[in-house]
Amino acid sequence: MLATYMAAGAIFSVSTNCDQVLEAARGSFLPVKLSPVSVDFSVRLWIDGDDSAQAPWPKPYVRGLDHMIFAGFDSGSSMIADLRTRRVIGRFSASMAADTAYWRTVIFPMLFSVLAGSVGLVELHASCVAKDQRGVVLIGPSGSGKSTLAMAMTEAGFTFLSDDRVFCSHKKGRLLAWGMPRPLKLRREAAAWFDQFRDRQPLDVQDGELVFHCEPNEQFGRPRVPECEPRLLVFLERRQSSGFRMTRMARSAARSRIELDLMAEAPEVVQKQAETIDQLLTGPCWRLEYGGQPQMIAEQLARHVLNNAEYQS
Repeated sequence: MLATYMAAGAIFSVSTNCDQVLEAARGSFLPVKLSPVSVDFSVRLWIDGDDSAQAPWPKPYVRGLDHMIFAGFDSGSSMIADLRTRRVIGRFSASMAADTAYWRTVIFPMLFSVLAGSVGLVELHASCVAKDQRGVVLIGPSGSGKSTLAMAMTEAGFTFLSDDRVFCSHKKGRLLAWGMPRPLKLRREAAAWFDQFRDRQPLDVQDGELVFHCEPNEQFGRPRVPECEPRLLVFLERRQSSGFRMTRMARSAARSRIELDLMAEAPEVVQKQAETIDQLLTGPCWRLEYGGQPQMIAEQLARHVLNNAEYQS
């Protein structure tokens, strides 16, 4: 079975002996109805019906050597990506193949992270929200509150685009930020801030942690958008004490923060990524030092964004 999809502007094919994998792909990417002349990368996945492995799944891991990348998901389920040929082959157990949520939240995002640079994308460790297709990119390490603040920004009137990973492209003179069609992930402590999780226990498992998964656009009756134009970069620095402080960030410091998270790539890929980062940094970059109730922070951030002439232009 073979199907073609699009994600972050890249066209790719998935070949497999299991319709459940294609079902997971249909829920994660945009199907391409007309067969393209060429694809940006190809994926071939074989499902072993004799493998008796069962969930819960261990924490996945990735290892690389030159242009070859190995991603392991359990003792018998793994895939190898060749970044030069942009081809991926993998073997998975029947139980893992049937775990649609795991494909949406773990396998497919990891696959795309591995291949992003080779297809001309810059991956940011960030969440993204947008207003009228103008994006606000929230950048920060794990624990900086990206997902929580993105959720609060949707309550403040913004549209949710992506959680944790944002892919940026610069093609034909146009800079775009792309999201993965995966749910927003919130940790257990989110129950203290958002009514829909209050007095509830997280039931979803991601990276070995119990979390809440939600679709904030559905909650507010907004259509989910696959891409936006990134207008403003916000680098998050979370504090224990309550407060809100926005300061302009030097482009050199912003570049260093972005490049710190990039995977090692071939020289020609690095050059292309540098060009995209240059375009990202033409817009305003801000450092946000904050702490306290996320809704109050989101309201102040929303006012700052909407009153910013560079964002509105």
